[in-house]
Amino acid sequence: MSAPPNAPRLLRGGIVLIDPDTSAVVRIIALQYNPSTLTRTLAIHGAGSGKEDRSEVLRLKGPPTETIKLEAEIDAVDQLELGTGPATTVGIFGQLAALETMVYPASAQLLANNALQSAGRLEILPMEAPLPLFVWSKNRVIPVRITDFSITEEAFDVNLNPIQAKVSLGLRVLTVDDVGFTHRAGSLFMSYLQQKEQFAAGSPQAALDTLGIRGI
Repeated sequence: MSAPPNAPRLLRGGIVLIDPDTSAVVRIIALQYNPSTLTRTLAIHGAGSGKEDRSEVLRLKGPPTETIKLEAEIDAVDQLELGTGPATTVGIFGQLAALETMVYPASAQLLANNALQSAGRLEILPMEAPLPLFVWSKNRVIPVRITDFSITEEAFDVNLNPIQAKVSLGLRVLTVDDVGFTHRAGSLFMSYLQQKEQFAAGSPQAALDTLGIRGI
């Protein structure tokens, strides 16, 4: 059954991997189902550490460390019911692999580094991965680093291919303190912060009498 003509298009959250130097899109990963909740935690970076630093108690050294946790569900139910698509032969290995390879260096990079090491060139820089952007609507396009990743496979087909799974992701927002202002992640973070400021400026401000007081 087709959707009603006036039904709003359902947007999905996901992760976009881009080249940190050129901003070229490397891969787009849309979550099959939007998580019902996101947990965001902000750890404040204050200059003072308590009573001994009274002159700096209200000073901020930089942006807070923001972490995001979410749980996404993946299943092959629709494909299996229709009897079409890769799920009929490999289950959800494809969707899981797309997520998992975000935290793996490419096999070509590993082989190239091994060749360099075998040739006696031991000083090899750690491999730089694509920059992940957590996209949760057009109002949240956030540069992140993946810090936690766990997969719970919950159901399998007769060939032991996973057909249902839950993926838990922990993300840390990258700020200008992490990468500087000239890095692509830095400019994206500044856009994210400035958008927060615009939302805050447009939010209605309460009056003091709402709080039961007349003045400060």
